[in-house]
Amino acid sequence: MPLGLDPTPAAVPERSSRRCCDTSRNDFDLPLVGTRANPTHSCQEDAMETDAPPPPLARQRCVACRRDAPRVTPEEVAALSPQIPDWELVEVDGVPRLVRAFRFPDFAAALAFTDLVGALAEAEGHHPALLTEWGRTTVSWWTHKIRGLHRNDFVMAAKTDELAASG
Repeated sequence: MPLGLDPTPAAVPERSSRRCCDTSRNDFDLPLVGTRANPTHSCQEDAMETDAPPPPLARQRCVACRRDAPRVTPEEVAALSPQIPDWELVEVDGVPRLVRAFRFPDFAAALAFTDLVGALAEAEGHHPALLTEWGRTTVSWWTHKIRGLHRNDFVMAAKTDELAASG
């Protein structure tokens, strides 16, 4: 397969049915403050409130997102964007998105990468718009439920960059 891209599910982490709030510890191994009774609780927010720096975006997990979830603020966009420097912030039909086109030597390589991104999206439970063309795959991340950008979109953009770099 071109570029060493392996579209098998083993190339991306398995989707965990466990959400961080289902246990007494989260993915950052920090005690939880919120519970299911607090629907706005985000374990990633807990991690941000500690003195320890948060893990890089590519090492974070997506959190379940609801319609009332907050969009990222301009300050958060400015803080997170340096970790995904090749992504463009584009507005489509009034909805901001993170967009990046990845180039490949042929259609087969672009398709293999599209499959990898699809498997990653399934594993994380967060899905992009994908456009596969000869020699190029364009990936667009945004959160449909909130019609805007959530931290999950930045996490997934970083994870997508990692997939591209590993091929």
